[in-house]
Amino acid sequence: MSFESHALTLKIWDPATLDHTLEAAVVHVSAKTNAPTDRIKVIRSGPDTFTVGLFEELA
Repeated sequence: MSFESHALTLKIWDPATLDHTLEAAVVHVSAKTNAPTDRIKVIRSGPDTFTVGLFEELA
């Protein structure tokens, strides 16, 4: 896991924890960026790898 300015990258190995882990990551990034959760995006950035962040260009 790494946290860069407004994004968090996660490698999630267990598919059973995918939803819970991504939901928790959205809440975490939302709190860190002081942005509402509906402005936080989840992008699949590789195999089992997801980037969660505040992406202004996608809003």
